[in-house]
Amino acid sequence: MLPLFVVDPAFERAGAPRRALLHDCLQALDEATGGALVIRHGDPVDEIPAIADEVGADSVYVSKDFAPYGRRRDEHVADALRGTGRHLRGVGSPYAVEPGSVRKDDGKPYAVFTPFSRRWRIHGWQTPIDTPRSPNWRTAPSDGLPPRPGVPFELPFADEAQVTADWQQFRSTGLDRYAELRDRPAVAGTSHLSPYLKYGLTHPRQLMINPQPRGEGAITFQSELAWREFYADVLFHQPHTAWRNLNSKFDEIAVDTGSLAQEKFRRWCEGMTGFPIVDAGMRQLLATGWMHNRIRMIVASFLVKDLHLPWQWGARFFLQHLLDGDLASNNHGWQWAAGTGTGAAPYFRVFNPTAQQQRWDRNGEYVQRWIPELDTSAYPAPIVDHGVERREALDRYQAIKGR
Repeated sequence: MLPLFVVDPAFERAGAPRRALLHDCLQALDEATGGALVIRHGDPVDEIPAIADEVGADSVYVSKDFAPYGRRRDEHVADALRGTGRHLRGVGSPYAVEPGSVRKDDGKPYAVFTPFSRRWRIHGWQTPIDTPRSPNWRTAPSDGLPPRPGVPFELPFADEAQVTADWQQFRSTGLDRYAELRDRPAVAGTSHLSPYLKYGLTHPRQLMINPQPRGEGAITFQSELAWREFYADVLFHQPHTAWRNLNSKFDEIAVDTGSLAQEKFRRWCEGMTGFPIVDAGMRQLLATGWMHNRIRMIVASFLVKDLHLPWQWGARFFLQHLLDGDLASNNHGWQWAAGTGTGAAPYFRVFNPTAQQQRWDRNGEYVQRWIPELDTSAYPAPIVDHGVERREALDRYQAIKGR
């Protein structure tokens, strides 16, 4: 067996945090294989047939990719291998249930989460296999690790054993209270495993408690994993929704894009909107490459419904800065906030950032942690009046709904 990773030029479009974490994950994988990992740089369509020819491989096995670019890439690689009499075989999945597997009785895919999650649980998933014995590694010349981009913070440790230990610690001490604490950004109430799910240092099947989890915390945690699988399924069936509205009737909604809009976007990006819960979230993102999920929903709602900016602006910014930036989860999460995606009728959902702060950060611990100048004149006044902008957002959505 020859373990191979091809550093695709397309990775350059990913943000520096994701590329830095990818570097560390590859380094850990190389160490785990005793230095046998072969790394090549270039277009996989060219590199994979070339190395298969070098080592005389009849078949190439690849972890299945269900995102639009990955599917196209693998189809092109399969065609290139087929031209030399070789085969590309997809194995495994980064999901508990492969996208495309959960369908309605009539065979159609789901577009709403709750019925999807019910059928997803009924479908079930395999138990993870035991770690096999080490294979006999083959060797071939390697180009070496990709350059590690600089990031202004310390990355989480990309070690599978440490990730497993972190999960076991959370499972034993935090899972029971997960449903109670997961929305409170000032406490360590979540697993922080999303970057590791993104890069495969853990797998959702390893995080499933059992086929029928007991306790509200375990059930809620499994439901959050189901959201990840649901969004991947939606994108699999409708790849155009990576950057376009799932509900196309909202394509015509009025959004702001001029110079004033750009200035508002800049202040949102920098965490200088004058709304503490929004600004704290953006500063957490810039300082750590991660943002609490409740805060992600708040800052997304603020961008699209208080500032009236395109959700795609926020989605791109998140993908540039998140360690766990996943196209399906990120972009469909943004559409959920914008009211243009999988929700039944979410256009009227407008988060009040002040009320959200009072509910989830009542004592101000989270905002004080990320905004040290909060109680000084250095902190800006709010850039908009939420009440006014909420009414404006509803008017814009109502104009679309009435057509």
